[in-house]
Amino acid sequence: MPLGEAAGILVPMCLLYAFICQASWYLCVAVPLRENEIVRLCATHATAAIVSAGAWVGIGWVWVWLLEETSHFEGIGGRFLSQAPILFFSGFLLFLLAVVFNYLLIAFEASQRVEKTALEFQVLAREAELKALRAQIDPHFLFNSLNSINALVMTDPATARRMCVLLAEFLRGSLKLGSKDRIPLAEELKLAECYLDIERVRFGSRLSVETEIEPACETCLVPPLIMQPLVENAITHGVAAMLNGGAVQVHAKRNGASVKIVVENPFEPQSGAKNGIGLGLKNVRMRLINLYNGDARLDVAQKDKTFRVELQLPCNM
Repeated sequence: MPLGEAAGILVPMCLLYAFICQASWYLCVAVPLRENEIVRLCATHATAAIVSAGAWVGIGWVWVWLLEETSHFEGIGGRFLSQAPILFFSGFLLFLLAVVFNYLLIAFEASQRVEKTALEFQVLAREAELKALRAQIDPHFLFNSLNSINALVMTDPATARRMCVLLAEFLRGSLKLGSKDRIPLAEELKLAECYLDIERVRFGSRLSVETEIEPACETCLVPPLIMQPLVENAITHGVAAMLNGGAVQVHAKRNGASVKIVVENPFEPQSGAKNGIGLGLKNVRMRLINLYNGDARLDVAQKDKTFRVELQLPCNM
């Protein structure tokens, strides 16, 4: 056919068939790829392709008949009919191609939904982890603190009030961290210091705290509530089990691109306090695995009567 006649027929027919092929989307949704046998899939889409291509060629014939009524396209009907089988076969293949494209698009959207759901579960898991960590604040610590306050109300009201303030400050600070993924190390150490202040009131002269914090590492971002289990472990499984108590030492310094935090405490090997290892350290180790994918580590060592926990984290600022 001359180029002008071919363009006059094919341009409107192709625009029309673009809309017809879009209907294959609904067919793909109605006949999912993984939930149907291959025979049913082939029969369904082949039938739809035959019907669509037949209707397309039929509509094209009506368009050609209208064109033939004009003087510029005389005899175009016969020339169109000679090409009708080729058009029908092309329409059949184009519809099947649209089916394949739509199945790929459906699979891509499904993978996107799965990825989005996985991210949502990851966020929920992280929030649940923080909530669980807050819930794991040792109930004995709270009960003992309240009992100490009760005992001091009559004998030393000033100390009892101070302990109430420290306890409220610690709980308020721990609850505020739930909405943050990372906080500066200085803020995390401040919360740990608040916890230690409460324990110093409880244990009196039996507990002393020594800190050595390098200023360069105070701005490093760390997971919230990562220090509290370490100092709690040092007191619960170390100092509390010793008759004369002892000192909890906290050191933090930069180590290249990372920050190293060390917590040391004395412990009595014969006290039966789980050799200084509690649930808090296991919790911290699992958090490091989930948050840093092997880029952070927690090392535990015992030498003589000293228990040492070394925490090394990437220093993100």
